[in-house]
Amino acid sequence: LIFFFVYIVFSNQINDPNDIKGGKSKSLIQLNDFKNIKSLFLQRLKSPYTEYKYTIKTNDSIEKILNNFNVDANEIKQVVKKLKEKKLVNIYAGREVSIIVKKTPNKRNSVVNIFYPISNVLKVTVRKDEEAGFVATKNIIRLTKKEVIVKNSIKDNLYSSAIKAGVEPNIIVEFARIYGFEIDFQRDIRKGDWFEIYYERFHDDNNAVKDTGKIIYASMFVNNREINLYSFKDDNELGFYDVSGKSIVKALMKTPINGARLSSSFGKRKHPILGYTKTHFGTDFAAPTGTPIMASGSGTVIKAGWCGGGGNCIKIRHNSSYSTVYAHLSKFNTRKGKKVQQGQIIGYVGSTGMSTGPHLHYEVHYNSKPVNSQKLKLPSGKVLKGDARKNFEIERIKTDVKLSELRSKK
Repeated sequence: LIFFFVYIVFSNQINDPNDIKGGKSKSLIQLNDFKNIKSLFLQRLKSPYTEYKYTIKTNDSIEKILNNFNVDANEIKQVVKKLKEKKLVNIYAGREVSIIVKKTPNKRNSVVNIFYPISNVLKVTVRKDEEAGFVATKNIIRLTKKEVIVKNSIKDNLYSSAIKAGVEPNIIVEFARIYGFEIDFQRDIRKGDWFEIYYERFHDDNNAVKDTGKIIYASMFVNNREINLYSFKDDNELGFYDVSGKSIVKALMKTPINGARLSSSFGKRKHPILGYTKTHFGTDFAAPTGTPIMASGSGTVIKAGWCGGGGNCIKIRHNSSYSTVYAHLSKFNTRKGKKVQQGQIIGYVGSTGMSTGPHLHYEVHYNSKPVNSQKLKLPSGKVLKGDARKNFEIERIKTDVKLSELRSKK
């Protein structure tokens, strides 16, 4: 290109004197010729391959995503068929897809490579093979397990304090679920209380955290007392027990919702819509629309539908004595007749029925009569005995030794 440019400039300087009058226009023509040749060279040097990054949205599918990037319809069918054969067609919102395509003369793109994660440890690759067509493979990412201990004081709330300490959100949620039987995180926690979590992290070859494992030990100082809990598997069921081998689990959770404010207590009150005083047979928790609601205990859903003034509501029978009601929901996550587990998300906060704003109306019934859920004294969970207690003591001592080692390194 440089040689050609020099040639044009030089030839322009040695034109015949008789052509000087038309020299200007001739130079312009030569310059345009140069631009055309330059453009041709650049087009040939430009790669026909393009890589796209796309964040998966709710209700997306591989077919829909490939259509967005103008991929040939026949190739889309082949890719989807291959993924279905390998049972890899599921994709998850929030994860990123990498797509490399090649532009073709028919103005539709041809797939070269597709890459997307289906979990923190599994990734799917789809590549085009000239002989075999499209090949889909599932790749396992090699991860290294590390046990870590994180401790921090609580300034505003548990979640923000744990995030600042570097704790992953799913570990915080699990930690809150464990203590949900004993602590009301909206009303019990005071500034200066603290938490400590000993749990598993999984790192890749670059030492980046790709996943988390189980919580091994948890501790909280709240209400002027320290609650230490150890994970232990008994009869193939993982639970959390105090130093005496007593389970933290109770028949019902203290509150079936996280991040909510108690807006109305059980008892006599002036009804916010009807205007006169009547008994409020439940506890109201104000929270944004869409906030998840958990089953406060395991049981069977005996109603999931419209309850008049209660709007969309769910009723769960836990045993012959206890049942619970969850009212004013925006939508359901279960249906009548389904078995649910304690802590399972059954619906979402709304403002349906006779309601002045988004909240959860929560009732506990004992022998078919409503009782105050916040003052209810529920029976404690099981206590380890015999060989189970001996095995627990061995595991607890091992955990205490490891805790001492990790604390000394901080």
